Amino acid sequence: MNVVEILILLVGTVVLVILTWTVSLRAGRHHGIFRFFSFESILILALLNWRWWFAHPFSANQIASWILLCGSILPAVAGYRSLHRHGRAKDGFENTQTLVQTGIYSQIRHPMYLSLMMLGTGAFLKGVTETTLALALVNCVALIATALREEKEMMEKFGPLYAGYMTRTKRFFPGIF
Repeated sequence: MNVVEILILLVGTVVLVILTWTVSLRAGRHHGIFRFFSFESILILALLNWRWWFAHPFSANQIASWILLCGSILPAVAGYRSLHRHGRAKDGFENTQTLVQTGIYSQIRHPMYLSLMMLGTGAFLKGVTETTLALALVNCVALIATALREEKEMMEKFGPLYAGYMTRTKRFFPGIF
């Protein structure tokens, strides 16, 4: 990494730490700790691979990468809209007062984390190396840990209603996982 990339990484990391503290940890939502590692790994993937984002545009890796990168927008937007419309959020969209079970949430419990998995995998495919593979795996593991921790928090908050919801939906992929 050159000096500019290192500065971007440092500033990005500081911003992520501040956001993790102000949005999640201060509010007692500890899943933000794991989510920090997802965002950080995606930032590093982007910094390591930015030179190859438009190289060999018709290679299989590039096509798959762009499909994942562009496709990552859909679950993020659908999830945010459902939470915003139906969650009766208090102090930010993340702190919903109603369990949202409509829209994309009728199929999967974590559409925004799916979006981050797609984003990280898309960034990884831009420049496949052992280092970027490790970062992509960190992203996926961090998001699984985030989802597991958030599910525990939602069980504490919504109790049997959330337990029933978990039996009807999958974590990330409808009908699979």
